[in-house]
Amino acid sequence: EKVKTNMALSQLSTRGGGLLQPHHHSSQKGVAATHQAVRVRNVQTAAVADALDKLFPPISSHSHNRGSGPAYTKKVMEEEGQYILQTYARTPIVLSHGSGCKVYDYEGNEYLDFAAGIAVNALGHSDPRWVAAVTEQAQRLMHTSNLYHTAEQVELAKRLVNSSFADRAFFCNTGAEANEAAIKFARKWARVKAGIDPYDSTATAPSELVSFTGSFHGRTMGSLALTYKEQYKTPFLPVMPGAVEAKYNDLESAKKVIQKGKTAAVFVEPVQGEGGITPSTAAFLAGLRQLCDEAGALLVFDEVQCGLGRAGKLWGYELYGGVTPDIMTLAKPLAGGLPIGAVLMKQHVADAMKPGDHGSTFAGNPMVCNAACAVFDIISQPSFLASVEAKGERLRAGLRKISNPHVKEVRGVGLLCGMQLDVPAGPVVNAAREMGVLAITAGSGDVVRLVPPLVVSDAEIDKCVEVLGKAVAQLQ
Repeated sequence: EKVKTNMALSQLSTRGGGLLQPHHHSSQKGVAATHQAVRVRNVQTAAVADALDKLFPPISSHSHNRGSGPAYTKKVMEEEGQYILQTYARTPIVLSHGSGCKVYDYEGNEYLDFAAGIAVNALGHSDPRWVAAVTEQAQRLMHTSNLYHTAEQVELAKRLVNSSFADRAFFCNTGAEANEAAIKFARKWARVKAGIDPYDSTATAPSELVSFTGSFHGRTMGSLALTYKEQYKTPFLPVMPGAVEAKYNDLESAKKVIQKGKTAAVFVEPVQGEGGITPSTAAFLAGLRQLCDEAGALLVFDEVQCGLGRAGKLWGYELYGGVTPDIMTLAKPLAGGLPIGAVLMKQHVADAMKPGDHGSTFAGNPMVCNAACAVFDIISQPSFLASVEAKGERLRAGLRKISNPHVKEVRGVGLLCGMQLDVPAGPVVNAAREMGVLAITAGSGDVVRLVPPLVVSDAEIDKCVEVLGKAVAQLQ
């Protein structure tokens, strides 16, 4: 078997300079040749994989023998407590697989997933188009670092830039990383704009960063300084200096802290997610744009949660009558579940950055970018976005029909919905889970947050509303 494996690998290597690498041709004959090359490559790859599988059973073959039932669930949770750092208060279920808007645990229970990995799984679970994009690219080229050019990264950047206000894109791996990059870009931009040598440690320039009450920009030290909840920051003091806070949706408060000669950038979520599913007002964002222009500061929109279709528009800022930022950060839904972040920016911001100023080993690798292209191509269709808007309206309309004195407000945009309670939302979320619906909390723990896959059906929305109505009815 080892000899056969070596022979197969040798044949694959020998042919690698020819048929394994499809060429680009403009003629029909060239296209046919390309398709034939891909078929040959797939056959050869399969032959090698079969030989290797006989020597080394793939990891996936073991997954079917993991076990099931309450005993297995208990075992996994106990071992999680033994081996994994305890920074999460996990829900007491162990998920095994998912399909569409449904997930299943190892005890055979089915759940409607209205959490979607915290607004990540925009196409739901195991979408065949996403799976095809991931598996095809994984078989071809998965990671190279950013030492080399890759076509998939360029294709994704083109999509993001051509569909938005931006001129350039930078890739990273998470939303927090995207906001960290935006912090660095803003501070260097301010130094360049001030006319100083940005690499002179003795020179000074505007460096303050403004954020707002209720905000969440991440848990890394820079983004954490811009995040509202003190409980997230206090154990790790001191956080990054230069962070200034104003009241959300309050222009008078913002005017007091956005100052020429001090402020480098203003960070704001067009729709706050973690803060309680609270949309900005149009006047607030327009006013921030004016204040930033007057102060010579950048306006940064954090669309990590509300961007890429979640708000019923491709970008959340499109809800606000033409107000555009200088920088926008993205992450959660972009690659449909694979880790990715992105920073979009205008050219005047990009002009301040030079090679070596920032970077990432994993960012924008071919596999995650190919997946993101597939996600983008689906979500960006006007009919898809219209369906998200309609489904969001259906969900909020249903929630508003829940008659209970503890329900104070239903708000949101698109499929980013929140149900404000006057009591903790945890018991409602727990009761809903027992009835087969996964939801999460937001705000001060008093908001039921619903961020289902964007492909959720009307029937699934109606079921969620029905279950939440029953869950709320259990409140005392």
